[in-house]
Amino acid sequence: MSGTPHPLKDRIAVVTGASRGIGKGIAVELGAAGATVYLTGRSDRPGKLPGTLSETAAQIAELGGTGIPVVCDHRDDGATARLFEQVTADHGRLDVLVNNVYNSPAAARWLGRKFWEVPPKAWDETFDVGVRSHYAASVYAAPLLLRGGGLIVNVSSPGSQRYMHNAVYGVAKTALDRMTADLAHDLTGTEVTVVSIWPGIVDTELLQLVPADDRGKRVVTLPGEGSFDLNEAETPRFAGRAVVALAADADRGTRSGKTWKVADLADDYGFTDVDGRIPHHD
Repeated sequence: MSGTPHPLKDRIAVVTGASRGIGKGIAVELGAAGATVYLTGRSDRPGKLPGTLSETAAQIAELGGTGIPVVCDHRDDGATARLFEQVTADHGRLDVLVNNVYNSPAAARWLGRKFWEVPPKAWDETFDVGVRSHYAASVYAAPLLLRGGGLIVNVSSPGSQRYMHNAVYGVAKTALDRMTADLAHDLTGTEVTVVSIWPGIVDTELLQLVPADDRGKRVVTLPGEGSFDLNEAETPRFAGRAVVALAADADRGTRSGKTWKVADLADDYGFTDVDGRIPHHD
């Protein structure tokens, strides 16, 4: 990873689902590293959870970067195509695509449920936004990425390897990691790298609603998976630092087609979370 204050100066990035959560953390870190970041979300209006595209762009500006909010519903292929047409018109190239958009509030309704308790519509909600939209964005971004050699990052999870949350979640993450491997196969011989990253437990705006107990601990219990102290969780910006490190690494192609834990990337590249920790989780 470059030691310069702005290792991604003049780079162009797109981060989908950047109003809040992991997407916001990644967008902010890319902007702080010098990139011009296009941020997408279904709207720019305040919702039930804190965070809007404009607020993310403003935070990037405070850190000296450039954030460009773009309202885009990634279930709409036409809207996704127009996003990359805008990037083409503005810059003629793309260096980083982060496929992050995910319907977390919808998915949260089915945590810990047996498959017969999870209706087929939950499959559609998860796959349309969490898998298909990533494929569509990659398709429309590819011509731009191929012009200069770029990076595609799919935000996934260990749910592709072990049981997490419910059957639909695991199958979707498995599909996403398989897509990472197959896109990398197709891109063999180019300078475009494709990876999946696996954040750990991340203290997003949704989990920040969990109150502290009488000992000051904020504990979330996932049915069948255990209890987790959110005071030990990663911040959303930890994943962002992983993306910056990958984007700045001239030898990142050796990682293409594979999955990488954010904490392992921190060990490899020497970055930490905002509090100086490297949070390791099973």
